[in-house]
Amino acid sequence: MNTKKEELKLMKYLKIEDNKGYFISQSGDWKEIDKISKEDLIYLLTKAISEDFEMDEYLEENIGHKAHQIVYKSIHEKFSGLIENKNVFKDECDSLFKTAIEKYEVTVEEE
Repeated sequence: MNTKKEELKLMKYLKIEDNKGYFISQSGDWKEIDKISKEDLIYLLTKAISEDFEMDEYLEENIGHKAHQIVYKSIHEKFSGLIENKNVFKDECDSLFKTAIEKYEVTVEEE
């Protein structure tokens, strides 16, 4: 169950509305996905790896604009993979860190 604190951290960065895809810009404005720039992508990538990143699921029938379908689908697929791998990487790091801490604690106790 999400607490209010967790709900506040979750922010949507990609959305589908009125048959078009949108992304949130650095200024906090929603812009049409076909207007995305390299700088916008870097901003979104930074958010995806450092924060809880939410985006509407890509469904072709929810986006009527063909250019928006292509761009949104591509970005959604790439970001989904990044987020999935980010969690795996974080879990592996946490596990390695935990193992190192446990090893250090055993060494200290033995002395």
